[in-house]
Amino acid sequence: MNPADDLARLRDEYEDRKRRFAGRDLYSWFNQAHLFAIHQRQRGVLGILKQNGFTDLAERSILEVGCGAGGVLTEYLGFGARPENLHGVDLLLDRLHLAGQILPGSGMINADGQTLPYPSRTFDLVLQSTALSSVLDSTIRHKICFEMARVLKPDGMIIWYDFWLNPANPQTRGIRPAEIRSLFPNCTFQFRKITLAPPLARRVVPISWGLALLLEGFRVLNTHYLVAIRPKNESKL
Repeated sequence: MNPADDLARLRDEYEDRKRRFAGRDLYSWFNQAHLFAIHQRQRGVLGILKQNGFTDLAERSILEVGCGAGGVLTEYLGFGARPENLHGVDLLLDRLHLAGQILPGSGMINADGQTLPYPSRTFDLVLQSTALSSVLDSTIRHKICFEMARVLKPDGMIIWYDFWLNPANPQTRGIRPAEIRSLFPNCTFQFRKITLAPPLARRVVPISWGLALLLEGFRVLNTHYLVAIRPKNESKL
């Protein structure tokens, strides 16, 4: 696929998602299954941050690539980050405007991620959450990941959260550990397979949150990887 064509497809796909999900609570915090997934992801992220010594985020600079409307970045305020240290880039200007309204003291820039408008070694944490699986072109994927690594401080960490499998959506392509390793050479990795398959969670969580926890604990039914990625020479793992 031509990279320019994939970017155009991506813009069209997000517009179509906005139309399809209008008026639905599928990704609302009031949806119990979605709330369950958020809580489990947050628990995993906090565990990774603690394990790697990032327990005080007040002075940490944080960038999210594909920040959307800013939902994930706002979570980091609760983790102790300061608004002025939060930054986001996104391809879609309307979503970026929403992020700017939610986080008025933070830096939001319209960019596609292949050329991040920051100097090298700028950020302590670089995030991506279900953004890369929507990029089907492998060349674009590699460029974005190269840029994520470039702007990361030598002792910093990339936090990756994305599908390894999403057969219901042909506009995404899951990313497995072997590919993640190839996207970030000369790095070390901590992989956690999390997030109970959403179709199953929507059935189970309203009946029993405890049963959903049990099923997610088996990992075989989980659809995402949460990964801590650190430069090999500087990693403290």
